[in-house]
Amino acid sequence: MKKLVLIFGLSLLFSCKNQAQEAAVVKPLNTNIMSKETIYSYKVKDLSGNEFDFASLKGKKILIVNTASKCGLTPQYKDLEAIYEKYKSNNFVVVGFPANNFAAQEPGSSKEISEFCQKNYGVTFPMMEKVSVNGGDMCAVYQFLTQKSKNGLQDSEVEWNFQKYLINEKGELEKVILPRVLPTDQEIVNWINK
Repeated sequence: MKKLVLIFGLSLLFSCKNQAQEAAVVKPLNTNIMSKETIYSYKVKDLSGNEFDFASLKGKKILIVNTASKCGLTPQYKDLEAIYEKYKSNNFVVVGFPANNFAAQEPGSSKEISEFCQKNYGVTFPMMEKVSVNGGDMCAVYQFLTQKSKNGLQDSEVEWNFQKYLINEKGELEKVILPRVLPTDQEIVNWINK
């Protein structure tokens, strides 16, 4: 009987020792970490129908804004053009996306939008073809801007025309600015200059 207890005790001791050694082995951590995309993955069409590759903006800060020609906020075009002109030599660019998602305030064709922007505000910053910025037909760029699973920062909804998305020099979303905040607001200017 003593032999049996001794054998049982030894086997239990070795079993516990093996379990302790196995527990000490470092196991890989869960690698299902969200991978963050950048704006540089996207290509769109501009108002002239030419391909616009966001990769061409590497190293620049980018302000992306959804625009509309018949909105109470439409005068923001003037401020958008002003900050673009003032800071474009400092690796900054504004990119406009006309959208008709809010109260049908951008009904025009690409040609009409282009003429409106030029005639009324002298817009020289890049303007893209009209897109959808919310709903089931949301364009890929706005999926990136509004979905944390793609941008790595936050989920957001485009609340109205002239919502602004600030993209850093690495192509990463850094901040969302609500529509009523003017493009010349100190928060945006400070971001451009930092």
